[in-house]
Amino acid sequence: MKGFKEQGRKWLYWFMLGVAIIVVYKALDNFPDVMHVVTKFFDIVAPFLAGIFISYLLYMPCRKMEAFYKRSKLRFVRRKARTFSILTVYVIVMLLLIILIRFILPVVFESVVDLINNIQTYYEITINKYHDLPNDNILKSDMVNDVMRTIQNIDIKQYFKLDKIMAYVVSAISAVTGLFDVFVAVIVSIYILAERAQILAFLKKVTEAIFKERTYKNIDKYFNHSNEIFFKFIASQFLDAIIVGIMVTIAMTIMGVKYAPLLGFLIGLFNMIPYIGAIIAVVLSAIITLITGGLSQTIWMLLVVIVLQQIDANIINPKIIGQSLKISPLLVIFSITVGGAYFGIVGMFLAVPAIAVIRILIEDYINYKISSKKKENDQL
Repeated sequence: MKGFKEQGRKWLYWFMLGVAIIVVYKALDNFPDVMHVVTKFFDIVAPFLAGIFISYLLYMPCRKMEAFYKRSKLRFVRRKARTFSILTVYVIVMLLLIILIRFILPVVFESVVDLINNIQTYYEITINKYHDLPNDNILKSDMVNDVMRTIQNIDIKQYFKLDKIMAYVVSAISAVTGLFDVFVAVIVSIYILAERAQILAFLKKVTEAIFKERTYKNIDKYFNHSNEIFFKFIASQFLDAIIVGIMVTIAMTIMGVKYAPLLGFLIGLFNMIPYIGAIIAVVLSAIITLITGGLSQTIWMLLVVIVLQQIDANIINPKIIGQSLKISPLLVIFSITVGGAYFGIVGMFLAVPAIAVIRILIEDYINYKISSKKKENDQL
């Protein structure tokens, strides 16, 4: 009987393996159809995924606001602390969006339109200035000459047509801001925030039921730690980007730099990517300022921006982020490079908290192995 059961298990194993091979083969054989089904599925669940993401971003503010309302002297407010916290956070978010759409984006958009309309003029001025340089200038080397000849053969206008850019922007916005999808995402996020305790309790029960006690404790520990790192990084980098963007915009406006709102917005946005983002944004800003304002203004702009970024890096950013993400700059640059290569801008942005979590896992594993060896040596 025992041999029959063992033989049955073997047959079942080979049968399941054969079915799996057939399924994989059919999936690869009909790859376009499979991808269509997968894409359709993700299109359907996209609002729900967006709702989960929104609730994740707003979880910490809601929790802090709820704790504030629970300290109220009014019993009704204490009982409805969660409801009031969600309502307050969403009102604040709506006000910030109104400020962004009403006051900030129009100014930035105006700068973008003006830059696009004048890009051909700036391009021709740059080419003429290059030709006016002395022949013995370092920029007149053969390699640079070849690059400039290649650039001269490029029709800049075809890459910077406003109608094309607007078409890309409109299509991108319409893809993610369908009225119904936005409505569903907001509703989903509200329900998740309102029932977050029950959802987390259910997930903990499922995890505890599936895994052993030690594994469950490790999952719970690293989940909480990872969540703290990711949220703190995202929230703090976003806040830091706003501060840097405002400071740079004000400084450039005082200096009379053209397109100051656009460049300040650009530097603030790219500042969310540690190290590399700031360098890319400053280089782009320097090129635009050099074309529109000349060498002298570019040098002063660079000096002011570098000073502001040093203030941010040494005073503002550490105050906001704290000590939780203090990892080697070399490791940060490596993680950003790998993340950007595989997942683009999103990968560059999330690479730092991801590598911070991986570092914690590796360090804990190494410490565990060292302590295990010490125990074995002590027993011997």
